[in-house]
Formats: sequence, structure tokens, C-alpha cells
Amino acid sequence: MVTPQNKPDPSWDVGSAAGRRWYRGVGRGRVSLLVLPLVGFAVLGGVWWLAVAAFAIPEYELPWPGAVLSSFWHSSGYLALQSWITLVEVLEGFVLAVVVGSLIALAISVSPIVERTVYALLVGLNSVPKVAVAPLLVVWFGFGVLPKVALVFMTCFFPIVISIVSGLSATPAEFIDLARSLEAKPWKAYVKIRLPNALPQVFVGLKVAMTLAVIGAVVAEFGNGTTSGLGYAISAWSGQGMTAPAFAAIALLAVLAIALFYALVGLERLLVPWARTVNSVS
Repeated sequence: MVTPQNKPDPSWDVGSAAGRRWYRGVGRGRVSLLVLPLVGFAVLGGVWWLAVAAFAIPEYELPWPGAVLSSFWHSSGYLALQSWITLVEVLEGFVLAVVVGSLIALAISVSPIVERTVYALLVGLNSVPKVAVAPLLVVWFGFGVLPKVALVFMTCFFPIVISIVSGLSATPAEFIDLARSLEAKPWKAYVKIRLPNALPQVFVGLKVAMTLAVIGAVVAEFGNGTTSGLGYAISAWSGQGMTAPAFAAIALLAVLAIALFYALVGLERLLVPWARTVNSVS
């Protein structure tokens, strides 16, 4: 880990021994970001294989890792299509939740009246089980993509609102006093001070919401006349006792969630580099 204590002075010669040691350390850190997760997946696969072999678990209950990989190969085209369908649902619902959630969070942070009126309502709506709402969405919006996007929206909307409100409310008082002393306009204080200060907390909510969005899409794809998506593939294969392709779809769903999560991590490092520095120091 690179900290201010071991980071070389910018004036150091890159070709010096100390400079080479530091850059080798940075390289090892970047390699570990890829290698260590792969090691974790390899250990998981080994434990999985040993469990199936040691306890003689039937394939219809828990397939061999090799059978799952074979299902990937034989159903790659179908799985790719279903993954794309689920990805579109997740992104559409997530983006809609970000847009609507940002507007509501902004209104809550600006007006105490709006906060007292809306906050309790949002908490109550979030407590409603999403599985119970899924059939109603089909009744309201019919079959197709719209009810799935709506359920994704409902699943990830609340953490987005909470994180944005928390971030905007956590601006240090001295920053607000500075803006007032400079007679900055309220919108400029939001853009220049409150929003940048809120971004680390906002990204925490976005990353939580992204994983919930994938779950919401899968829940929406279970039943209710759905004939597409990874959730439908898992349900259909499991109902036929074909656990190997079902596990392949589950694994692909996990890969999709990981990719979306780390896409947000990359965006966070691009837009909020100072948060990464603070975390490294701490």
C-alpha cells in the first residue's frame, strides 16, 4: 500500500534505487488487484470440487465445477443473450433511480418541510417486500421490460436517496461559513462545496444500489410470464432439474454484478481521487 510515508518525493530520480523500489511496489499492488481475486475464485472452486467428491453429492443437487464449465460452453450463445437482457434492465432501472433519487434527495436537503413530508414515506415504501410487489407491477404495466425496470428502480432507489442526503448533509460547517462570507450564491455553494464533499458518500450508496439492482432484476425475471433474462434461465433450468446450466447462469449473474460494481469503483477513482488518498492514509 502506498502511503505518504513511503511515497518518494517528486524530485527523486525515477532511475534511482529508491525510485525503482517504489515503482515496483506500485506494480505489485496493481497486479494483486487481479491476481488475488482469481486466487479467491480458485480456492472456492477447489472447496466446491472437494465437497462434491467427499460427500458424493448427486449432480442434480450440486454439479461438478467441470459440468458447469461445460454448460457455459454448450449454452454460451443463449447465456450471452440472457445476460444482455438482464444488463439492459439493470442499467435502465439504475439510471432512472439515480436521476429521480438525486432530484428528491436535493429537495430533501434544501427544504426541511420536504424532508419531514417525504422521509417517513420513503422509509415506509422501502419496507414493502419487493417480491410481493412484482406481480402487481405486471398487472399495472403488463408483460415485457417495463415491470422489470420498475422493480429494479424500486430496489435501488432508497439507498441512492439516503446516500445523497447523507453526503449533502455532511458538509463541514466551516465550508458553509466560508461560502456565506464570500457571498456565494446557493446553487454555486452546492456545486462547488456541498456536492464535491458529498461524492464519497454518494458513491457508497451507488455501489450498494448497483448490487441491489441486479437482485431486483432477477426477482422480476422469476415467473410472472417472463421468458427472458438470467433469472428466467435459472428458474427454467432449476425446474427441470438441470442444475449445471442453472449454476452457469448464477455464476454469470455474479460476474455481471462484479463487473458493474467495479465499473462504479473505477468511476469513483476517476471523479473522487481525494477519497482514495484519504483511505490509503487511514
